[in-house]
Amino acid sequence: MFTKIVVHRVGNKINGESLILSQEELQLDEGTVEMLENYFLGSFKTEETYQFYSDSYLVNNPVFSSVSEIFDDKAKFLWEAENIAKHLFEAAENPRVQGGELFIVFFEDERESEERVDKIGIFKTEKRESFLKIFPKNESFEIEKDQGISLSKIDKAALIYNNNKESGYVLSVVDNNKNGDMYYWFEDFLKVKQRDDEYFHTQEALMVYKDYIVKQLPQEFEVSKADQADFLNKSINFFKEKEEFKLDEFAAEVLGDEYVIESFNNFKTDYEQDMQINIAEEFPISEAAVKKTQRHFKSIIKLDKNFHIYIHGDRKMLEQGQDEKGKYYMLYFDKEV
Repeated sequence: MFTKIVVHRVGNKINGESLILSQEELQLDEGTVEMLENYFLGSFKTEETYQFYSDSYLVNNPVFSSVSEIFDDKAKFLWEAENIAKHLFEAAENPRVQGGELFIVFFEDERESEERVDKIGIFKTEKRESFLKIFPKNESFEIEKDQGISLSKIDKAALIYNNNKESGYVLSVVDNNKNGDMYYWFEDFLKVKQRDDEYFHTQEALMVYKDYIVKQLPQEFEVSKADQADFLNKSINFFKEKEEFKLDEFAAEVLGDEYVIESFNNFKTDYEQDMQINIAEEFPISEAAVKKTQRHFKSIIKLDKNFHIYIHGDRKMLEQGQDEKGKYYMLYFDKEV
């Protein structure tokens, strides 16, 4: 449960809007605290995590510096929350960025143990929704129209955990309202990058393999769309069935052919250089990353505008040929479902 909360109004300076700073923390009843806590924390649906970074020293990252001060001394909460709001105000470089309320929240871990991890939340509301207020008057009712914040989904959020400070803390970050500016929250304000963990490696390994099968493999080898679909299915199944990824094992079980393995290794090296990342050759597989990434592994063969063939399993149950009527696929099955 949070023990400290303050709200500021942060407009878009490009559009001539102002920054309005609160001088006191909010004092809320228990019911409102519970409602806001569900609203704030309900936006974090993924295990993908981030860390602060800086082009020079971490202390030069304004948000990192402010949350560090708060974690070290809660008495600095109001002062540093104000600095965070000022930094967000200055970060607006795009007229499409919407102004809104900025909530800075301190979540105090109630455990008295070494596992205790306090958190700081930074939440921004931007969208307004119309609603009706209905109240009795005399022997009838009156209706008033008003605007407010919907509690269904917050627009922007960051939750900073008080651990791994030396590498930039651990953060969960979401942006549900990019307003045509995908850099404003992640890069211009927070300045964060994805953490180099099992979620990251699982996600990147799957995506580099997908790019290889879809883009590079057909350029070097004679493969049909059905063969590509089979490669994609085998790869996602490998990640679902294994607890740990080992590149040699993956290459032998999924790629098979030594020339294809060599081709993939070269592609992976080029990919890492182009993207300036390093994909480990051994790492624990993140089930959450597999579940999120598999939506990009749709094995579909599109035939003109007439048919789509979805391939989920055994490649041997599908044959391809050509006769006097044209090209065809032959499908084998046991029963209709």
